[in-house]
Amino acid sequence: MQQGRIIEGHIIMLSKISESLADLSGAERKVAECALAEPKWFVHAAVAEIADRASVSQPTVIRFCRSLGYKGLPEFKLSLSASIGHEGMPYVHEELNADDDMANVVEKVLGNAAAALLGERRFLKESELENGIATLMHARRVEFYGVGNSGIVAQDAQHKFFRFGMSTVAYVDTHTQLMAASVLSDQDVLVAISNTGSSIELLDAVSIAKENGASVIALTRNDSPLAQLADCVLSVATQENAELYTPMVSRLLQLAVIDILAIGLALRLGDAASLQLQKSKKSIHNKHIDYDKD
Repeated sequence: MQQGRIIEGHIIMLSKISESLADLSGAERKVAECALAEPKWFVHAAVAEIADRASVSQPTVIRFCRSLGYKGLPEFKLSLSASIGHEGMPYVHEELNADDDMANVVEKVLGNAAAALLGERRFLKESELENGIATLMHARRVEFYGVGNSGIVAQDAQHKFFRFGMSTVAYVDTHTQLMAASVLSDQDVLVAISNTGSSIELLDAVSIAKENGASVIALTRNDSPLAQLADCVLSVATQENAELYTPMVSRLLQLAVIDILAIGLALRLGDAASLQLQKSKKSIHNKHIDYDKD
């Protein structure tokens, strides 16, 4: 249990830094990115080393610490060090580098995923989950929209929810989303999935759906334009930089939130959901080749 608190404390500290990025100056943001990318190194580095690594002045490093509410670098480093805890703390968000060997790649990818999944508990609000599940329960039809990686999650969601006997569909083409949204009604629910929450065409589709009275559930960042349009926001917050490489952790978080919604809905539906799941499984039970699994 103690290790769990240490891990979560570390995630909270990194989340605090990550959430501050939009409010920092360009130079201060470079310091923040150094702390996020190499927190262990940052704790032991001198102010001159940090300034050199971030390509900023030493006073900028101090201003960064004060912008986050600390008196200076020593106090900031003390807080960061305490959040990291033990030397061998396993779940730390670390950026992948071109010179990483395969052992480092495995450690960083799995560590980043574990850290993000544990940290998601802090961002998900029980009231929003309950609201989302209640909305889905009373829907005539549920449509899942996503593009790119989020489109894959939309398809996964549709694959889960149709087995409850619900009328569902997933659209990953933006023009199809726009047209489909135009024929939704106040009895329908649109689940919009987006890492950035800023895709213009997805936002247009959501706006059209709302004009027709449809309820909108969004899996996205709390501060995104999509979140501002949605009736229910299920926050998916990650530290990864989508500008540098294809988002990986965000997809895992989206899938996890979809699982939470599906399980929550199944529990609310009770025997009715169990019956539908049994029927769907029975329909394909003889479609597998028997083999010796030992």
